[in-house]
Amino acid sequence: MAVNLPPHYHDAEARYKKAQTPEDKLAALKEMWVLLPKHKASEKVQADLKTKISELTDQIEQAKSGPKKAAPGTFKFQRQGAGLVVFAGPPNCGKSLLMTKLTKATPAVAPYPFTTREPILGMMDYEDARVQLVDLPPITADHYEPFVTDVTRAADAAVLFLDLADDDGPAATKAVVERLQRARRELVPPGTPPTDDPTTYAIPTVLVANKGDDEAADVRLEIAREELDARLPILVISAERGDNLDALRKAIYDALGVMRIYTKQPGKPADMTAPFTPPVGSTVAELAGKVHRDLEDAVKSARVWGSGVHDGQTVGRDHVLNDKDVVELHT
Repeated sequence: MAVNLPPHYHDAEARYKKAQTPEDKLAALKEMWVLLPKHKASEKVQADLKTKISELTDQIEQAKSGPKKAAPGTFKFQRQGAGLVVFAGPPNCGKSLLMTKLTKATPAVAPYPFTTREPILGMMDYEDARVQLVDLPPITADHYEPFVTDVTRAADAAVLFLDLADDDGPAATKAVVERLQRARRELVPPGTPPTDDPTTYAIPTVLVANKGDDEAADVRLEIAREELDARLPILVISAERGDNLDALRKAIYDALGVMRIYTKQPGKPADMTAPFTPPVGSTVAELAGKVHRDLEDAVKSARVWGSGVHDGQTVGRDHVLNDKDVVELHT
């Protein structure tokens, strides 16, 4: 679908391309954001603008804060599976132990703080889908690795940790939330509408209350409900004992807001082993773009097996798909 950009947008885009300083580039990008029509056809342009605005805002703020220590490395992960989910929490909250229970990753697990010094990547299986998990270094009011801002920009969802075995657990988790807010990362309940502020990333978040087997866990949980955002869904687990981990896998997957779609070629059985995972509410055309970017414009119709249709029913490119549909694309 065409975006139909207004003339003033193209003027601002020309200023962006000619700008010599980050400040001038950012001013032009913000003008483009205001002028951009906000509808389904412009979603890709919106996402691109938000990324550029966020990156430039980070660059300008880092320059204003003065020289910084050299980062140990740049951490960029090749996107795989249904989405990327970051683990964020205070020291000794059990993030690394949980990674070993949900994935095949082998982060260092020790009873002293700041064991995790750099992001640790693992793949979690949820039924026939896979989810990337990234264990971030601990966050406190005074300790925040600069690369966390970059890694969280790529996140599709987050798991925020609360330590139910620590009297200071609720305050420590609140400090994580506030430190991420300073980096313009808002932890919001899954399903929250996107923010209109292109400089802020709203990350769908599940609050995981770990060490639920502690004898004072119930008391600390009630304190946490008062101190933290009550809107965030809370799931009590024990990474040590393995309590409630199946429910956690589902909660993490559900926070991504995606659905599983299986594809097939004419006359052949569907591939039920590696579903595509477009956002909930995606159309046939948007699925085609996931299969191959050139297909999004080329696809004309599809046959669909699943809910809301007769088996093998022919539908148009704007037909909205449902979870676990089987789709045969036609150009």
